[in-house]
Amino acid sequence: MAEITGIYTASHTPVMLNFPDNIPAALKDEIFAAYKAMGDDFMAGKPDALIVLSNDHLHNFFLDNFPAYCIGCAESYESPIEHWLHAKRRTFAGDQAFGSYLLQSALEAEFDPSFSMEMVLDHGSLTPLELAGVDPDLPIVPVLINCVQPPMPTMRRSYNLGKFLGRAIAEYDGVDRVAILATGGISHDIATPRMGMVNEEFDQTFLAHMESGDVDATIQYATEFVHTAGNGCEEIRMWMAAMGAANGASYERTYYKAVNDWYTGIGIGRFKVS
Repeated sequence: MAEITGIYTASHTPVMLNFPDNIPAALKDEIFAAYKAMGDDFMAGKPDALIVLSNDHLHNFFLDNFPAYCIGCAESYESPIEHWLHAKRRTFAGDQAFGSYLLQSALEAEFDPSFSMEMVLDHGSLTPLELAGVDPDLPIVPVLINCVQPPMPTMRRSYNLGKFLGRAIAEYDGVDRVAILATGGISHDIATPRMGMVNEEFDQTFLAHMESGDVDATIQYATEFVHTAGNGCEEIRMWMAAMGAANGASYERTYYKAVNDWYTGIGIGRFKVS
């Protein structure tokens, strides 16, 4: 029986690594310190494995084959796949047995994810891990959610996926302690005339719903208003999955700032699962 040591949510954007000095130095230091604090809290739980809820930015999948959900079942994961990302290339250790267990359990729970034994990880997964200073030798299991190409899984379906993950982790005896990192969002737009505009009103309202603990209200707000916060905000599906895995644990935002010159609402938080 594995214990969930922590469930964390964090925005990701390659701009944080590629153009960190696009914003005032004091603000950059403040944001980087918030990610490092998340990493310190994360590692204090001493997890044996990490589930990374993220999305694929057209590196593993394209229009010829784009699954709603994909579970990584590889022995290792190369990252970053983007040659232009200002980050050291590395190989993250995988937990093939854990990934395979989650895949089989998902099928038995009437989810139908795809799987990959050759998955690569892009900035979506790497950026928060890099800034948080998470041990690169910690075995990971990536779970990718389609947030790029419609049709996308619904917010509620992603929440229910998280509920499944929480149950499956609790029933797994291959490791003792598991952490979850959900990364993506919040408000941002990519390759549109709105790029650089951050909808802080959406972000603040969304985070307030998360903190309220009202699951239905949070899912409804995310579903009805995500389009007002940019195409990149579709990534809050990972936050919905984290909320499902938390199984009613209260949520605390630990940082938020609308950062237009990084094109993104930078949000960090955690569910108080322990």
